[in-house]
Amino acid sequence: IEDLSSVGFVLLAGGTGSRMKANMPKQFMELNGIPVLHHSLDLFLNQLPSVCKANNLGNGPPIVVLVMDPMYQPEYQPIVDKYEGRLAFANPGVERQGSVENGVTKVAELAGGDCTYVAIHDSARPLVTIEEICNVVKDAKEYGAAVLGVPCKATIKESEDGSMVLRTIPRARLWEVHTPQVIEIEKLQRGFEKVEKEGLEVTDDVSIVEAMGESVKLTLGEYTNLKITTPEDMDVAMAILEDRKKEPVDLLA
Repeated sequence: IEDLSSVGFVLLAGGTGSRMKANMPKQFMELNGIPVLHHSLDLFLNQLPSVCKANNLGNGPPIVVLVMDPMYQPEYQPIVDKYEGRLAFANPGVERQGSVENGVTKVAELAGGDCTYVAIHDSARPLVTIEEICNVVKDAKEYGAAVLGVPCKATIKESEDGSMVLRTIPRARLWEVHTPQVIEIEKLQRGFEKVEKEGLEVTDDVSIVEAMGESVKLTLGEYTNLKITTPEDMDVAMAILEDRKKEPVDLLA
């Protein structure tokens, strides 16, 4: 177990869910009796603090920032009120990067010097474990930036036109990255400036660190930390939760 008292958490739930063919964004769809998003909120606000306290490693994350579209925020205000001082809103940006920047800015504003690291997590990954989080945080503290990932199982082919195979990419060197991605706040803020100034395209958070020519540690995660993007993913996630015998949690209880 890792001391998380210097790590702020940013939970990205700003999406509007275009790929799910559902009438609501995926983070609000029900998984094992509660919205997908609540699995991560429970982990960050209840489970991590209790594990840290039980091991005399502080009180867990000092702040969790929920990046969420303002139209959904009133619905979540009672939860923010319940965890007063530990949970706050930030508004999404146009792209993921803007959402992350807004979230990180809010962490820095609310936690001040208490947080030297930020863990950025996608709310569409409800199955991440305490062990994975502690491992990636430990690596980030050692290397300045770390990301959970798993070696690629699939054979990956590249195509220029979406019709014919250009080449097969050697799988041995490929990793599929997950979240959380954990980065030193000061390093990430310098990265945001560089990305903005040079108009760089970045697809995830650690890409910003890579763009600065700095190293990122790959932390071996679990294949179960899947991202819910299709209705089938919900079935797989449900099976994993049943296997873990996970009881749904009411955040307002």
